[in-house]
Parts: sequence; C-alpha cells; structure tokens
Amino acid sequence: MIQIPSELQFLGIYLPPFFLVCLFGLFATVAITQILNWTGLSRFFWHPPLAFAAMWVATSSLIGLVMISP
Repeated sequence: MIQIPSELQFLGIYLPPFFLVCLFGLFATVAITQILNWTGLSRFFWHPPLAFAAMWVATSSLIGLVMISP
C-alpha cells in the first residue's frame, strides 16, 4: 500500500500536497486558456472567468488523481 505524504518540504517550507496540486492545476489552466485564446475557441464560452474557474477545478482534480492516487 502506498502512503500519501502528509507534508512535502520545499526549501525548508512544509506544504500540503493539495496546495501543490492546486498550483499545478492553475499552471495547466493558464496554459489551456492561452491555447484557447490563441486558437479563438474561447469565444464559445458564455462567461470566461467562470469557465476558467471550472477548468481550474477540473485540471486540479485530474492532477490530484494522478499525483495523490487513492
């Protein structure tokens, strides 16, 4: 059984794993929205900030399932 780390150390700072998952999800979402803006597909979103928040939750969830598997 793989144990989930309760804290990760980065330069002497202890961080919860969920913080890093949310941070990586934010970076992935920014990259996705840049691609959507570049290709012009972002015009199909009714409310772009709401779509950004939804994509952030979705990408964070997917990254969390990969990094912190149950």
